[in-house]
This record gives sequence, C-alpha cells and structure tokens, in this order.
Amino acid sequence: MSALYPLKFKTIYKDKIWGGQKIKTYLHKDFGSLPNCGETWEISGVKSDVSVVANGELEGQSLADLLEKYQDKLVGKKVYDHFGNIFPLLVKFIDANDDLSIQVHPDDELAKKRHNSFGKTEMWYVIEADPGSTLISGFNQQVSEQIYVDKLNTGHIMDILNREDVSAGDVFFLPAGRVHTIGKGLLIAEIQQTSDITYRIYDFDRVDDKGQKRELHTEEALAAIDYNFYPEYKTKYQAEKNETVKLVTCPYFTTNILDFTEDTSKDYSRLDSFVIHVCVEGEYIIETNGQQYPVKLGECILLPKTIDAVELKTTKGFKILESFIE
Repeated sequence: MSALYPLKFKTIYKDKIWGGQKIKTYLHKDFGSLPNCGETWEISGVKSDVSVVANGELEGQSLADLLEKYQDKLVGKKVYDHFGNIFPLLVKFIDANDDLSIQVHPDDELAKKRHNSFGKTEMWYVIEADPGSTLISGFNQQVSEQIYVDKLNTGHIMDILNREDVSAGDVFFLPAGRVHTIGKGLLIAEIQQTSDITYRIYDFDRVDDKGQKRELHTEEALAAIDYNFYPEYKTKYQAEKNETVKLVTCPYFTTNILDFTEDTSKDYSRLDSFVIHVCVEGEYIIETNGQQYPVKLGECILLPKTIDAVELKTTKGFKILESFIE
C-alpha cells in the first residue's frame, strides 16, 4: 500500500445561472468552454461528484477509493468510525455574479428522514467583494412560521430578512436552518458538511435560457427553517499576522485562519483528523517527509491523518483556511 502524502484533487466546475468569471480572473482556474462558472468543488465526497486525485502516485484515484483503502489512516479513527467511507466535508469556491436564490438547508435529522443524507451546516469566508456587496443571513426580527408564510405569499419576504454589508475577510457561520443567500459581487470559500440538499425559497422570478423558472421548495423549507432572530450573524474574530486564529468551531468542522508573512511549522499530532488547507491569498510550500508541495491562491490540499507535522514556507506570504474535525 502506497504511503499517504498531501493530496490535491481535480477541480469540478459548475455552471450556474448566477455565475461569473472570477473563478478564472481572480483565482486563475480555467473552466474551459463553460459560459461562466458559479462554483468549483475542490474536495468532495458527494456521490454524484467525488473528487479525483490530481498529484503524485495516487493520481486518478477517487476520494471514495482512498477512503475504502486507507480508512482511518486518511481521516482519523474517530472520523472514520463516525462517517465510514463517506468523506465528511465539501470544500467550494463560489462566484456570485448575481444574487443566489433565497434558500435554506435541512439539519441532520430532517435530511436523514427525507433524503437519507447528512444535513448542511456551512461557513463562508469572503475572498473578494465588489463595492456595495451584501448577503443575507437569518431574519431581522423574530418571526413565526405564519408570519414567514404570509410575507412569502404576499411578495414581501425580503422585509424580514437580515441583510449584511460585506467586505473581504468577513466570515459567516450558517448552521442548518438559517435562511440565507450570497449576494452579487462576492467571491467566497465555503466549508460545509457533505450534502447537496438545498431548499430554494425565492428566486427573484428569474428564468433560465429556456424561459423556465427554477423549481422552488416552498413546502419542504417550512420544517427546515430556524425562525429565531439572533443579534449577531457575522462571525467576529481578531485578525492577527503570523498566528493561528480560530474562526468557527462546531460539531461538523473547526476552521482557523492563518495569515502569515513568514515560514512556520504546524504540529497536527494531537488531532484525530485529516486537515484541509484552502489557500485564499498568496502562496506557500508544504514540506513534509522530505518532499515539497507548492500551494497557491485558489488551491486546496488534503493532509491525511498520517501526516503529523508540516513546515509551511513562503516568500510572498499566504492566507489559508485550515479545517479539521475535533
């Protein structure tokens, strides 16, 4: 059995009605003949779109194959015991050239009952934001299901939604059940549970190139929505240079940000988990076991559980999201 090493995967490109060109112009990823690109799936265990290794001697093998073969050596014992041969996280880049639909995701319990799937808790890190960009996260007041239905049916759903001004570096944590949308002009890195279940609530009456409106999931959404009002929707964190700063921790993932201008080392030996790096700025080289793995803006890399320590070397500086399961 081959020894595991830092793994890169082939990007999966998704054409979306609201997608744009920033995947190409900002992240320098070529989506070929697609007219535009709304999402890239960078590391995925979703059955319809399983990632395939792009580097080293395991090139061409799928993430599902690796999990079956390496099990806890790839993801950690606790993770493997819980998730088995399903990789538990999905990592994406999202380019919203137009507003996404107003939507909500079910939690584990509802998703299991309806779809035999995991729920979808997620987080967003804003890589780049056009001036005046906004997004929606949650409600701007306490609502009941009846108030929500009345507002939706009378075309006034936007009146009760919480709109946030957004800048690069902003972080939003979105537990399952939170009504949300990514607004026009945002380029985002998303870390989420392995799930592709979205209930579309409102789509601004848009039509596709065939003149068709996209399907809505009005009834399905009712039981999924958290109707509570929260005083804070944006994640507060203190940005610091050359330190590991925690952004989000939840049962599904922990995500830190590393904003470094100098070399550093990371000891992952205490973690019973894989680690994912998502490079959102700059570039660096991972050194481990005498080998070097360059990583640049727009790239993701999976460090298997068997890698306990890495050196991160840089001349230009880097900013990465570091995710694992505690």
